[in-house]
Amino acid sequence: MFTTAFAPTDKTQLGELPRDLFAAIEQLKKELNAVILAHYYQEPDIQDIADFIGDSLQLAKAAAQTNADVIVFAGVHFMAETAKILNPDKLVLLPDLAAGCSLADSCPPKEFAAFKAAHPNHLVISYINCSAEIKAMSDIICTSSNAVKIVQQIPKDQPIIFAPDRNLGRYVMEQTGRDLVLWQGSCIVHETFSEKKIVQLKIAHPQAEAIAHPECETSVLRHASYIGSTAALLKYCQTSPSQEFIVATEPGIIHQMQKLAPQKQFIPAPPTNNCNCNECPFMRLNTLEKLYLAMKNRAPEITMSEDIRLAALRPMQRMLEMSV
Repeated sequence: MFTTAFAPTDKTQLGELPRDLFAAIEQLKKELNAVILAHYYQEPDIQDIADFIGDSLQLAKAAAQTNADVIVFAGVHFMAETAKILNPDKLVLLPDLAAGCSLADSCPPKEFAAFKAAHPNHLVISYINCSAEIKAMSDIICTSSNAVKIVQQIPKDQPIIFAPDRNLGRYVMEQTGRDLVLWQGSCIVHETFSEKKIVQLKIAHPQAEAIAHPECETSVLRHASYIGSTAALLKYCQTSPSQEFIVATEPGIIHQMQKLAPQKQFIPAPPTNNCNCNECPFMRLNTLEKLYLAMKNRAPEITMSEDIRLAALRPMQRMLEMSV
């Protein structure tokens, strides 16, 4: 688990804050020549202040193209690392360094190195939801938006290791007909959705379409009329004639869905237990207050060794080239 320079639990621990955080952040953006990149799973206030909102592929492209001197990444640690890999000379800030990722944590570098060594001659395709160390051991990076497209470009006689998400890997296998060697990692959020409760919701809302992210388990995906990346789900709900949707992914995306299709109803898919487990606890560590303080203090900063960065950059560049 990552440590953080500050992990306040309430506003009294944050010190003196301006009355209008939105205005203060806008002023700091001008002073720093900063850009705020935010994932769809961030809280609504952060989404609303961001210069760019996207899924992992969109954010990677935005990070690669920005002319800003400072990148403030409102997301989780591996996303900010990706921005640093692509922008070694820029200051990359993450509001809370403890905003890690259960999927990235499920693939420790030492164990993965042994796994890779046990499968010689295999090409390694790693989902972007992994650490810089795992990226450095990979041949190509992918996202949920382009995983199928990338695997389809690999010669059929080339064996492939797919890491770290087993659910996305199984989905790619189904879509491509390829036999992939899967690392058995998973996301705690996307594995928490209840098939039984989704079926009950579909009975209660017979006109609703179930849509799902491919990180969900097969038992959930079988009930979805559409499966896609976060950005693809957002686009689909705008173009589909349906007026109701059961959304099986982190519910932060619903803020954008409601903004872009205000006349439609979006129902978050429920978790197995009576909890808010369908919300990513790591994504929610970032707050507007922490984002302001990160910009004000120029910290916490994302850093890594140049050896790791260069090794991780090559598979990232291959992804961007193959995603055109």
